[in-house]
Amino acid sequence: MSADSPVPVSTALGDVVRAYWPILVVAFLVSAVLTPLCRRFALRRGIVDKPDEWLKPHVKPIPYLGGVAIYAGWGAGIVLALVMFARATRTAEGLRTGPSLDWNMMIGILLTGTVIMVLGLADDIRVLSPKVKLLGNVAAAGMLLAIGLGEDIILIATQRVYVTVEPHEAWLKLLYSVPITVFLVVGACNATNLIDGLDGLCSGVLGIISIGFLILAVHLHVYGPWNPLNVARVVVTLAMLGGALGFLPYNLNPARIFMGDSGSMLLGLNSAIVLLLFAEDQQVRWMVASLMVFGLPVADMILTLVRRWRAQRPLMQGDRSHFYDQLIDRGWSVRRVVYVSYALTGAFVLLGCLPMFMRMRHFLLVYVAFGVLLAYAVHHLRMVRVDSPSDRPPAPSP
Repeated sequence: MSADSPVPVSTALGDVVRAYWPILVVAFLVSAVLTPLCRRFALRRGIVDKPDEWLKPHVKPIPYLGGVAIYAGWGAGIVLALVMFARATRTAEGLRTGPSLDWNMMIGILLTGTVIMVLGLADDIRVLSPKVKLLGNVAAAGMLLAIGLGEDIILIATQRVYVTVEPHEAWLKLLYSVPITVFLVVGACNATNLIDGLDGLCSGVLGIISIGFLILAVHLHVYGPWNPLNVARVVVTLAMLGGALGFLPYNLNPARIFMGDSGSMLLGLNSAIVLLLFAEDQQVRWMVASLMVFGLPVADMILTLVRRWRAQRPLMQGDRSHFYDQLIDRGWSVRRVVYVSYALTGAFVLLGCLPMFMRMRHFLLVYVAFGVLLAYAVHHLRMVRVDSPSDRPPAPSP
């Protein structure tokens, strides 16, 4: 049996759990321990989110810097993995028996996450313009492309239609792949940033999404080799899950600390990284599956942008177009909206796991049916209407 041959599920699954559980534990503990410390520091320095009568309805100022704790947990998980898997072990026959990581890729991911966290932190402390944040997201996409993530993502589509790119046409591959990768990174960062609007919403939703990513990653790992790509997917997903879950108890309603843009954009970037890692296999089914797992933030972003467009409002200007804002405006409690959002995220995750058991021609039909049902629900609940007070900011006081 070669190093790339599948191994029995009962053996491989146990190996995966034994190999990776410390990453989740360390990421969780670092995030959980640092979150209250970040809260105290933010209160001392006055780094707080002040309430208003429209977008920020919380009663009193809430400290930021939760994103720093999430980043620390996430980073600690990745660093631990680099230490643990510094060298791949092999048997006398040359078979790979343990995980190995691509150091250049993982260091690049760490640096990119640091850039995004610092960008979000700057916006939390001193509000940045949407253009500056957009340029920062584009720069992050460029850093990922520089380490090889997303540079050939177009091959997923071309191979499906039997179009080949010759070796001497690498520039053509990049020409198509770069805009897709930039769009994916910018979209994911903004989708998670937009969904960070209620206590426990973003951290809980992204925690559930991380579990969905983890299920897909472990599935590919169980039926594949201990190669750097399979290892990286599991490591990055576990680091994301531990960081989000360590922060979540402090962010549940009533929240004692907010993650801010430093946390929401980092979680979005990490989601984009996982999506790109799934795309590295150049198989449509896993890219589609991972996109479905990330479906709730995407659906909310589309709904928000459509509503702003219909209301003829700037697309990058904050308002109460989100689905969770509309439910709050209809009298739902914060906790009820958050729990419903968790359930919806769970539904997207379950749908994302269908490719593990079904052929693509079958699960795509399920996805189309679900999309139609979702569109009907949005229309029936009048969530794209533009004639409600939530579409307009309060009038300035005289």
